Amino acid sequence: MHTLGSPILALQVQSEGTPFAGSGDVVGLIAGTTPINQAVLVILVLFSVASWAIVLQKIWSFRASERDTARFLDVFRRSSKFSEVQAVCPTVSATPLVGVFQAGYAEMNAQFRMTTSATAPPPSPPSPAGASTRPTLKSLDGVDRALIRAATSEISKLERRMTFLATTASVTPFIGLFGTVVGIMIAFQRIGATGSTNLAIVAPGISEALIATAAGLFAAIPALVFYNHFTHRVKEFSATMDDFALEFLNIAERNFT
Repeated sequence: MHTLGSPILALQVQSEGTPFAGSGDVVGLIAGTTPINQAVLVILVLFSVASWAIVLQKIWSFRASERDTARFLDVFRRSSKFSEVQAVCPTVSATPLVGVFQAGYAEMNAQFRMTTSATAPPPSPPSPAGASTRPTLKSLDGVDRALIRAATSEISKLERRMTFLATTASVTPFIGLFGTVVGIMIAFQRIGATGSTNLAIVAPGISEALIATAAGLFAAIPALVFYNHFTHRVKEFSATMDDFALEFLNIAERNFT
């Protein structure tokens, strides 16, 4: 009775009277970490905050671009003149199609001015009412090149700051791993200093190490997920710009060549 019951009773008293190691709050555990681990955690928090700010900005920006793209295409396909589309561009500035259209429209106007100045006839009596000269494009390839340059520029704008998400996804796990290694080293130093492998001595260092690992994953996983999502959205916008450029060229070839 005495030999069997005493250890069990002692174990129950210990488990009820004292908390398990590591059961304190996370803030207190972080406050008790070494300066190196605290610096690692600060770096990871900064990466996480910056990446989430970029994510929220990109979500808002892409939604506005998608909304204005639908509006712009509706106006473009219903209009009979490019000048009418140009007048609407300031109201749908969030779509990348505006930059592509304005580049093509500017190139067409430049070619029209060159053609008019090169073939200007000598002064003559005014033409009869109703007579008009149809403008002609000098080079459809020039318009195509202008559209391609503008599309490339718009893609660069859409991809702005996305490289930071890729950097966060690839770097932060290794920063967290550095904090993990430091925590494990501290745990072994405590074992060597005390000469004991008691869990109460080893656990704090391991807990610090695991916090650094968790913080690294917390920063990396959302950044990777949203980077892949935004990359897919940029590809969709790129395909839309390519389709629009072809549609623009078809209209220009049909009416001005």
